[in-house]
Amino acid sequence: MEVAVIKYNAGNIYSVLCALRRLGIDPVVSDSPEVLSRADKVIFPGVGEASSAMRYLREHGLDRVIVNLTQPVLAICIGLQLLCSHSEEGDADCLGVFNTPVRRFVPSGGKEKIPHMGWNTLHNLQGPLFRGIGEGSYVYFVHSYYAPVSADCVAQCDYITPFSAALNRDNFYATQFHVEKSGAVGARILENFLTL
Repeated sequence: MEVAVIKYNAGNIYSVLCALRRLGIDPVVSDSPEVLSRADKVIFPGVGEASSAMRYLREHGLDRVIVNLTQPVLAICIGLQLLCSHSEEGDADCLGVFNTPVRRFVPSGGKEKIPHMGWNTLHNLQGPLFRGIGEGSYVYFVHSYYAPVSADCVAQCDYITPFSAALNRDNFYATQFHVEKSGAVGARILENFLTL
């Protein structure tokens, strides 16, 4: 099985590569449309800022490549946000796979820390990504922006407000949390994706 990790102007790809290698997968990191299109699975990870990431994707033609992928795609963290319609971070128009905006967390009583960082629980799990994952399982988050709960939501989390911890539409899957940093739960989710 060929797994391609999208190379673009975002950090944290190394930890995703390590997580895949622990599962016996030797992924290729590429921004080549040909490589991405022929891969069996594509992972769209990243840590970064939405408007600059979108600018890079457009300048390199990756915006068109990503939305036209037909194999299973897993987006992680900012990858999820970039698959949404628009982000308040840098007032960025995004890829629009998921018809939902991305909003900045606003503290409700001034006490909550932003970014939302650390372990939190998953609820209302749906779909094949969460096969064998129990309600209330802990995963690892680091983010200041979130996708509200929508029709594409397949897992929820609550921090300041309920938000989409994971989204799914057709062949596109996305997690706001870092599967590669979420221990055994994250590894199982990654395995579930690889067996889709």
